[in-house]
Amino acid sequence: MELVVATSNRKKLKEIEEIWSGLGLEITSLADHPGMPKIIENGRTFKENAAKKAVKIAKATGKLTMGEDSGLCVDALDGGPGIYSARFAGKAKDDRKNNRKLLRLLGNLPLKKRRAEYVSAVALADDKGLVGVVEGKCPGLIGFEEMGHSGFGYDPLFIIPKYGRTFAELGEAVKHTISHRFRALKKARLLLEKYIEHYSSH
Repeated sequence: MELVVATSNRKKLKEIEEIWSGLGLEITSLADHPGMPKIIENGRTFKENAAKKAVKIAKATGKLTMGEDSGLCVDALDGGPGIYSARFAGKAKDDRKNNRKLLRLLGNLPLKKRRAEYVSAVALADDKGLVGVVEGKCPGLIGFEEMGHSGFGYDPLFIIPKYGRTFAELGEAVKHTISHRFRALKKARLLLEKYIEHYSSH
């Protein structure tokens, strides 16, 4: 069975493939399906955006589709940048600029006041509509400077208190067992298994 992931983000796709290995799915992305409709991410929540991506691309391809939306919610910024995480410092979706802007806004706030959480919403849809939406979260703290070279987005700033290191320092092996995306994909895997079971019994 083919599963289309409604993303052009290669790093995100690689992460999803690693976390969902063993399901026997052929995972493709928007790069494999040229000419797809543009998705305007104007939902008010991660779940709304994820569902929108999944439904729109499932209708266009006629295939089972997964949409994912994720971002960083920082307590001191009233939950910002939230759904605007990728475009925080401008439309170009520049990780370095986003990280610099975040550091600038948090200034000299002490570590305990730099609480944040990564949130990931994962939606599944087929040509008939939405199958389900789930969400995963991972709490952490925002550091004072970028540390580590693994991952992407805000990973070099996002400290996991249990390890005292950022996601970018911990690397994929650890990240894929505790991240917001891992937690959301784990829940979505149950939806997917049910769907495949139902599909194969008909």
